Amino acid sequence: MMQVHSLIGIMVSALLLSACGGETPPKAPAAPQQPAVAPATSSQTSVQKQAVAPAAEKEASPEFANLPAPYVDADYARGKRVWRQCSSCHTVAADAGHLVGPNLYGLFGRQVGGAEGFNYSSAVQEADFVWTPEKLNEWLTSPRNFLPGNRMSFAGVRKPQDRDNVIAYLMLESGWS
Repeated sequence: MMQVHSLIGIMVSALLLSACGGETPPKAPAAPQQPAVAPATSSQTSVQKQAVAPAAEKEASPEFANLPAPYVDADYARGKRVWRQCSSCHTVAADAGHLVGPNLYGLFGRQVGGAEGFNYSSAVQEADFVWTPEKLNEWLTSPRNFLPGNRMSFAGVRKPQDRDNVIAYLMLESGWS
């Protein structure tokens, strides 16, 4: 108990001493100042961008070498990652059944609403087109806007590059020929 009182006394003395203008502990040394950098000129900026551009370019996935543009330049790993959003409702294997949405194996070249054994909304049943990568791109942009009245609750894939990646992935996995 005596030690606690001594410790409290020391802390109070130190606090009073610093509050009354007594010695304060030394401050930590200040961080070294960075030299000021002049703003880049437009010619410097374009040179810097040119130097960065080749490093930012990514090679196309070899899996997509036989696909048409722009899908030949897609990224397989990113397409597979985006596909995970779709896979909660759709399957893509030839022998897989339907989930909440139809199995997408053989989608390209198929009439809309044409997956055998799936109960489509009336909007899809009344639609008249064949699935192409371009149609799927329009659909994935906003399914509700593309075909009002369909039952798909998915809002869409916002980024065009993500749509290209997932369409290329689906082309490969769904038996594109």
